[in-house]
Order: sequence, then C-alpha cells, then structure tokens
Amino acid sequence: MKKENTVNYVDTNVKCSCGSEFEVKSIKEDLQVEICSKCHPFYTGQQGKNKKTGNVEKFNRKYGLKK
Repeated sequence: MKKENTVNYVDTNVKCSCGSEFEVKSIKEDLQVEICSKCHPFYTGQQGKNKKTGNVEKFNRKYGLKK
C-alpha cells in the first residue's frame, strides 16, 4: 500500500448539544453532533413502548379484533 494514501487517525473530541462529551478516533480533531446515545429517546427508554402499543391497537381496530 502506498504511504500517500494512508489516513492519520487522531483522538477526536465529540461534543453533543445536550452537553455530553466523549472521545473517539477520527480524521478530524473536533466534532459537533446534535444527538448522542445519552440524549436519544431510543437509548434513554423514552421511546418504544408507546409506539409499539399504538401500532398493535391500530392493527386490532383495523381488522376488528378484540382483546
């Protein structure tokens, strides 16, 4: 492999809009993100159950099924 084509990875500071910061490897030195695993509704448990329950109830109403 040619030396001109190699990528230099550096320690990158990632800053989220929620205020959390963490470090990863990347070709850039600093990154700004809008959402991370600490503030995303799927990972925090604020999403999921309500959506699934709503879909099941919608299916039951559509096909006339009773509990």
